[in-house]
Amino acid sequence: MKKQLEKKCRVGVLMGGCSSEREISLKSGKAVYQSLLTQGYDAVSIDFNEMEIRKINETILKAKIDVAFIALHGQWGEDGRIQFLLEDLNIPYTGSGPQASQKALHKVKAQKIFETNGITIAKYVSLLRGDEADKNAVIDNWNIFPCIVKPSAEGSSFGIKLVFSKEELGPAVDFAFEFDENVLIEKYIKGRELTVGILDGRPLPIIEICPQGSFFDFQCKYRKGMTDYKVPAELDLALSRTIQETAVRAHHLLGCRHFSRVDFMLAENNQHFVLEVNTIPGFTETSLLPKAAKVAGLNFDQLISRILVLAYGSKEEVKNSAVTI
Repeated sequence: MKKQLEKKCRVGVLMGGCSSEREISLKSGKAVYQSLLTQGYDAVSIDFNEMEIRKINETILKAKIDVAFIALHGQWGEDGRIQFLLEDLNIPYTGSGPQASQKALHKVKAQKIFETNGITIAKYVSLLRGDEADKNAVIDNWNIFPCIVKPSAEGSSFGIKLVFSKEELGPAVDFAFEFDENVLIEKYIKGRELTVGILDGRPLPIIEICPQGSFFDFQCKYRKGMTDYKVPAELDLALSRTIQETAVRAHHLLGCRHFSRVDFMLAENNQHFVLEVNTIPGFTETSLLPKAAKVAGLNFDQLISRILVLAYGSKEEVKNSAVTI
């Protein structure tokens, strides 16, 4: 399959965009692009800046690509829009389809699906920007501290705050509203931060995230030396399997395909809580999915090639996305 792709297919690596995660997306995209070139693929990098977003169809068609590797984070990459567009153009692409992408990015939607299907999540409440009466009532009635305040549809920990008191809650909510119209207030689970990569429907080794700060924020995610990682995480075998099974279930409940990364908090009593599912996790040098894949025996180039083959192999599925998602 790989040799056929090298000879026949032009791979477009979609990166950049105009979301708050643009710089992270560029790092991911450049790493993927360089890997493809190193392996001998016919690859082209496509950077969507704010101007080009308006003529995205034209940009993709002009590149004459046969398959798209999506490294776009945030808006356009993870909200389902680029997936809808690529399906309309009948171009196969990496990662989840439009509906699954929308569900995973919008944390409120994902939380409701998890709740309905018996997956344990932290106690939360959601707020909509513009409804001041509701916001004030929720803040007045919320008495669980510490808590996490975060935008519903943001990644890379943009807009997130760890709040310890009622006095801090209002400003944290207002800050989160700068990033999204929907905001979550969520009980903070004290314990260990874990993440499980999913590749082709199978779980990768669990990673334990050990940040220097109170939690895994933007600085800890993307600055070298700010976080230690244990791969695989030091867990009882039975507990590891249970967490991996939950990760795969969360992945499938949202309709994800090819790959994802499922984040957890493991409480002191060993109860595990799903935090979110990332349909386009990072591919930077500090990113978690490549770390887990490496422990599973796949180096970065092999991981990228495997994902690309999964995308090209699902070319026929593009025509029937409503069924396959």
